[in-house]
Amino acid sequence: MQIYFVRHGKTEWNLASRFQGGHGDSPLLPQSLEDIKKLGKHLKGTQFRGIFASPLNRAFNTAQGIDDAMNANLPVVIDERLREFNLGDMEGMKFSEAKEKFPEQIDNFWNHPNLYNPAQLHGEDYPHVIARGKSFAQEMAQRFPNENDKVLAVSHGAALSAIMGGLLGYPLAEVRKRGGLSNTSLTILETLDGGKTFKPVVWNETDFLGRKLSKTDSL
Repeated sequence: MQIYFVRHGKTEWNLASRFQGGHGDSPLLPQSLEDIKKLGKHLKGTQFRGIFASPLNRAFNTAQGIDDAMNANLPVVIDERLREFNLGDMEGMKFSEAKEKFPEQIDNFWNHPNLYNPAQLHGEDYPHVIARGKSFAQEMAQRFPNENDKVLAVSHGAALSAIMGGLLGYPLAEVRKRGGLSNTSLTILETLDGGKTFKPVVWNETDFLGRKLSKTDSL
């Protein structure tokens, strides 16, 4: 079976280079609504067994927009395990402000996941995010075990980088080695052994958007 992982559309806080995290949220940009339609049209005809989304509005609304553009008429099921990283005290801060106030934590968060200790920030660590993401993916593999089964899961950039790196079996220090994910990007992971192992089929695809991405599309 395959899981089609999508990062939500770009938001006002993405454009402003501001951390949203697991509790901050901001509206999708008008451009994002068009991007979401393009992704939905790109996926039209794909027979999904289910559509799942983080409870945060930016992810849920992305999932609903894709569903509408595909004319799939599937209910979007909220799954807490797809929520973005809880970034604690960094949520709502601009990247530059957070880097100045928490330089070691910021460096470790992006570059050294095995060293990231969010205790001072009252946040969530990588192993916890990876564990909840694996729980979701393995449940999907058990519920939809057939080779042609597909589900759509809309989540967030930092969480997806951690979750998918974990599903691919990367050690914690290298869990982000494939880099960040763009807004409204599509990544497909496949499992043929009931969720024990996964392999990438598509990674961070955005060609369907038909435009050149800006720096803030990948923050």
